[in-house]
Amino acid sequence: MECDVCGQAMWRWPVPPTAWEKETWSCSWCHAATHVGGEWFEISRPPYLPMEMRWERAIANGLPFGASHAFGIFDRTLCGIQETGMSPSDHWWLPEREDACGACQEAAGVIDGRWPQAMRGTDARVSVVRRL
Repeated sequence: MECDVCGQAMWRWPVPPTAWEKETWSCSWCHAATHVGGEWFEISRPPYLPMEMRWERAIANGLPFGASHAFGIFDRTLCGIQETGMSPSDHWWLPEREDACGACQEAAGVIDGRWPQAMRGTDARVSVVRRL
């Protein structure tokens, strides 16, 4: 699948289908997500979100103490750390906080810059609703 935001190839998440989505695809370049199938949508494309609302804080036993890391895609932090059992928390990763990982901040800025201005509006990414 090709990313509708940047045109790069997307990767399918190796997760079992649910009632809400049959497949989840993520772009490794701009981190756009596309959800295929499910109860309400044939295709769901979440809109652009600013950096402070895009990533959850990563949690795992092996993460370095004293720094908050952004949970990216493919079970890695934005700075590339991969730990067994890592998951997103219920809290946003805030890049402006003093304890935010500098490498995650840098990666978040680069990823944010890959979204064209034309794709940042709330209606820029088209979702296809399932007909009842």
